[in-house]
Amino acid sequence: MSYTYENYIRGLQIHWSEVERGSYLWRIPAISHLDGLGFHKPVTLFCGENGTGKSTLLEAIAIAYGFNPEGGTMNFRFSTFDDFSPLYKAMTLIKSPHRPLIGYFFRAETFFNVATKAIDYSWDHSDQYHVQSHGESFMDFLQTYQDAGLFLMDEPEAALSPQHQLSLLLHIADMARTGSQFLIATHSPILLGIPNAEILSFDGSSITPCAYEDTESYKVTELFLNHREQVLRSLFREEGQDRDLY
Repeated sequence: MSYTYENYIRGLQIHWSEVERGSYLWRIPAISHLDGLGFHKPVTLFCGENGTGKSTLLEAIAIAYGFNPEGGTMNFRFSTFDDFSPLYKAMTLIKSPHRPLIGYFFRAETFFNVATKAIDYSWDHSDQYHVQSHGESFMDFLQTYQDAGLFLMDEPEAALSPQHQLSLLLHIADMARTGSQFLIATHSPILLGIPNAEILSFDGSSITPCAYEDTESYKVTELFLNHREQVLRSLFREEGQDRDLY
């Protein structure tokens, strides 16, 4: 396994002897067959159907690196509900000797809690995060980061319009060119199109590299956009609703 010198996290290893036999982790095919994984580009994208282990692996990487399980910077320390997997305990990260000056773990489902904690920490503009929409506050939050760092993101598209997803794509690509590393779990066919990113598919029994056009997110979106009426008629027919759509 080879690793890229510039990446802060070059790869990982899983020690399955340290995972309880009754753990649900053994029932996630892509995770249970994983012994080691390398990250070879500045941007690595995790894709796959719900329940395939994308967020589970990303969360474990974040906790193993030292981030708060609910998100935030390395300095955030709070908990509203302890609901994270024990995978991080069995994980060894292969790190660069160079530590990032900044870092952030974004989770769409807990961003409200992180924004609240940012107020407690007296971050600049943190008083605006709860008066803006979720998408606006997230974009403002992210754009405060301009220097190279390590960023882990779990479904950042959740609160973003397509236009904001394009803005996020551009921001990520710009930061990656200046030394940042991104690990992102996403369903977004827009974010999966980040230039020069490595896409890892969690569908199937193992984690495998995947071309953009082979991701399910791309194929389903392309099919729907180009054949919307046929797709809808087929869906309604399967539900026993063989009727006019319009």
